[in-house]
Amino acid sequence: MLDRTSENMTHWQERVDMAAAFRWTARFGFHEAVANHFSLAVNEHGTKFLMNPNQRHFSRIKASDLLLLDANDPDTMSLPDAPDPTAWGLHGGVHRHVPHARCVMHVHSIHATVLACLADSTLPPIDQNTATFYNRTVVDGEFGGLAFEEEGERCAGLLSDPKKKVMIMGNHGILVLGDDVADTFNRLYYFERAAETYIRALQTGKPLRILSDEIAEKTASELDDYPDQATRHLEELKAILDDEGSNYTK
Repeated sequence: MLDRTSENMTHWQERVDMAAAFRWTARFGFHEAVANHFSLAVNEHGTKFLMNPNQRHFSRIKASDLLLLDANDPDTMSLPDAPDPTAWGLHGGVHRHVPHARCVMHVHSIHATVLACLADSTLPPIDQNTATFYNRTVVDGEFGGLAFEEEGERCAGLLSDPKKKVMIMGNHGILVLGDDVADTFNRLYYFERAAETYIRALQTGKPLRILSDEIAEKTASELDDYPDQATRHLEELKAILDDEGSNYTK
């Protein structure tokens, strides 16, 4: 339920959805202390966006906490409530150069990060979840250190293909793109589950049963068009928070 005392803030429903995503990312254990960040574009060109405040734990973020930033504002990092510099570098770069990236979520979730640390960081289609991402990821093998502005610009340059909605950031973590909060969070959730399945399968030491290219693409296409799953997933998660009396909507 929305907190009507905050109706004077802009983009309120988007803020509530973002806050719910932060809370559940922490609950699922996908976050890394206070080091990760999500953003959501709120204008037509994608250059103005909401993002979490500097060094705030995901489990405490409320709708009213989110910063409203402009990727083209050179004075952003000199403001009193400036975002984390790596968050600004990475998300500012993406929102500046990748207009189809409406929502951007960056985490160091454990299984996706393990995948990012392998010499071959591709995710083979070995089950339905892994097949979801068949031909829909890009692997960045050129980790250049913390994602300050130069590194953020480099990463943004790898995201020109709208079909590639997950970047496996070699030696780092993942960057997930989507149309809105629900779409992006659902993709983040399933990518971590898919990576976990693959890593656990590798741990058995036994041969993998890899799906054919035809079936993998068929599965991915079917899931691309699966009706309302992402929206219903987020709505159910918000309902759980509401039932618990969470203050995420404040």
